[in-house]
Amino acid sequence: MAKRQLNRRQNWRIEKIQGERAARAAKREQQTLKELEGGDLGPEQLGLVIAHFGVQVEVEAQDGDSAGQVFRCHLRANLPALVTGDRVVWRAGNQGIGVIVAQMPRSTELRRPNNHGQLKPVAANVDLIVIVFAPAPEPHPNLIDRYLVAAEHAGIRPLLLLNKADLIDEDNGPALNALLEVYRDLGYPLLEVSAHHGDGMQRLQAMLAGHISVFVGQSGVGKSSLVNSLLPQAQTRVGDLSEWSGQGTHTTTTARLYHFPNGGNLIDSPGIREFGLVHVSRHDVEEGFIEFRDLFGTCRFRDCKHDREPGCALLMALEDGRIKPQRMHSYRSIIASLPEDSY
Repeated sequence: MAKRQLNRRQNWRIEKIQGERAARAAKREQQTLKELEGGDLGPEQLGLVIAHFGVQVEVEAQDGDSAGQVFRCHLRANLPALVTGDRVVWRAGNQGIGVIVAQMPRSTELRRPNNHGQLKPVAANVDLIVIVFAPAPEPHPNLIDRYLVAAEHAGIRPLLLLNKADLIDEDNGPALNALLEVYRDLGYPLLEVSAHHGDGMQRLQAMLAGHISVFVGQSGVGKSSLVNSLLPQAQTRVGDLSEWSGQGTHTTTTARLYHFPNGGNLIDSPGIREFGLVHVSRHDVEEGFIEFRDLFGTCRFRDCKHDREPGCALLMALEDGRIKPQRMHSYRSIIASLPEDSY
């Protein structure tokens, strides 16, 4: 008990110090912003936020003579919090420093709960979530299904990507093929590649072209190897881009957007390794299991929990093979993990 109280006091002190530092930084930022706006600013132009550093962002100019150039920009106080992937209106200032004057509407917003349970946007305008897994470490269907629920909730199309396909052998092959067959039957796009050998990478590049993508998946599945293969020109920045170092240490410090050489973008972000689902409702989870949708509301009892109730449409579909056991197990596991008020 005493140890927990000590830890709480220490955490409170740390948060207080961080809050004071943030307040001082914000005050300095506003003073700098006043000085910039008091001087000569260029005309309004469109930009893309490619990195976020708290009170400042990096913006890539999208039009005019400076198109493609990157500028460090300050944010006006009346603007909402911006994230990587946001489209903005900005004005250039002195010494390469600009000012964000407006945020364009987001087509999608990828959010996840922080350590305090508060929802926090981590990327904007993403239209493809690439769910990466591999023969080793052993893939967990429940984790894949959580990503699929999160993608459905965010309105972002998923792509299932099996990396390290060269490691498939007679020992892990049968179970892995059975896993993949479940998602193939459901119609999810699924691609098998090997970043190490280059197998399937050209097809992956083609599938990413024209999209703003984000890679998710457990550590050890080779996300950084995939990025290295797709972004050979960014090798000097791999320490910033990789989610994990060789020792398994999280190295990404800020969300950043990278351009693929053959078209399309990748947003790499800290903390996007997994999506907590505490912010979704039971209905949201049900919508994420696409083969369940037409069955909900057809059970004998309106308040059916889909466990042992007679006349349960889901249980009947499970018995006749329309629902796979691994998907039913995932559904029950996710529902059980939701806060009670989500029911």
